[in-house]
Amino acid sequence: MAAKPRIKDVAERAGVSAATVSFVLNDVEGARVAPETRDRIRAAAKELGYRPNTVARGLRTQRTQMIGFISDEIATTPFAGQMIQGAHDAAHKAGYLLLMINTGQSADEQHLAAQALVQRQIDGAIVATMYHQMVEVPTELASTPRVVLDAKPQNDAVSYVVPDEAGGATAVMGELIAAGHHRIGHVTERNEPIAKGLRLQAYRESLRKNALPEDPALIEEDEANAHGGYRAVLRLLDSADPPTAVFCYNDRMAMGAYRAAAERGLKIPEDLSVAGYDNQQLISDALSPGLTTAALPHYHMGVWAVETLLATLSSTKPIEPQAHLMPCPLVRRHSIAPPRR
Repeated sequence: MAAKPRIKDVAERAGVSAATVSFVLNDVEGARVAPETRDRIRAAAKELGYRPNTVARGLRTQRTQMIGFISDEIATTPFAGQMIQGAHDAAHKAGYLLLMINTGQSADEQHLAAQALVQRQIDGAIVATMYHQMVEVPTELASTPRVVLDAKPQNDAVSYVVPDEAGGATAVMGELIAAGHHRIGHVTERNEPIAKGLRLQAYRESLRKNALPEDPALIEEDEANAHGGYRAVLRLLDSADPPTAVFCYNDRMAMGAYRAAAERGLKIPEDLSVAGYDNQQLISDALSPGLTTAALPHYHMGVWAVETLLATLSSTKPIEPQAHLMPCPLVRRHSIAPPRR
C-alpha cells in the first residue's frame, strides 16, 4: 500500500517549509503567506491527496470541528428534512461536521444521544423538533454551547428559532381579502399545538383589521390531514351561508378541501378559493390548480441555528440568548380568485 502523504511531502511539492504548509492548511490566523503561495500549497495538497490530521488539530485547538444534531423524528419524515439540509450546508461551509442522531421522540433516547455526543467532544449542539413546540433540552448538554431549532426551550435559557406562524397566516389572509373575499372559512386541527393558536389568532385579527365580521360558524376543527380537511370543508360548504374562500391550517387539510369542493361541483378557484400553510412538498405544487400557501422556512431555520451556534463558539464574550422568528413567505400559485358572489 502507498504511504499516506505527509505535510513534508506537500512542502517539497510546493517548494516551501513544512511550517508554512501547516499555517495555510490549518487556517492559522495572522499567518503572513502570500496568496499565490497559499494557492500553490493547496494545489500541491490536492494533487498528493493530503488531508490534515483532525485529531492532532483538535488537540492543538481544543476543537473537534463537530456539531451534534439531536432530532425527534426529522430524519424519518421528508416534511421537515430541509432543516437538516440547511444545518448541514451551514456547517459544511464553516468546515464543521454535523453528527445527527434521531431519537424517535423518546426522552430516554434523547438523553443517551446527548451523552454520546458529549463523550465525542462535540463543539456545540442543536436540539431540533419536527414541528413548533416546547422542548426540554437534555441536561447532559448543560456545559455545551447549544441552540434549539423549531422549538422553544422549556428548561434552558438558550437561543432558539421558530417559524413566524402568525406572520404567515396574516399574509395568507391578506391575499384572500385582497381578492375580494368577505366570508372566509378557517379549518384547523383538533389538537392544541402552538401553531394552531397563532394561526387562528392571525385569522381573527385579519378579519378585525379589515372590518369583516367574525362568524364562529366559519371555523371548523378536525384531524390535521386530508380526511379531516375534507370533512371540515364539507361542513362549511353545506352550511346555510357557506364561505367563498377557505384558509386551511396546513396543506394536507387543503388537499381535502379540493376533494370536498369537487364533490359539491365547485371549481377552484372560480367557485371556491383555497389557501394552505406549510408549502409541503408533493402537495402544494402537485394539486391542480397549484395551492397558494405560506412556506415553513425549514432550510433557513437550519442555517440560522448553525450560524448562531458558530457565532457563540467564536465569541470571546458571553452572548445573550436570541429568540428568532423566521418569516414564513407567501407562495402564490393559482388557488385564489375573486368570488363569484
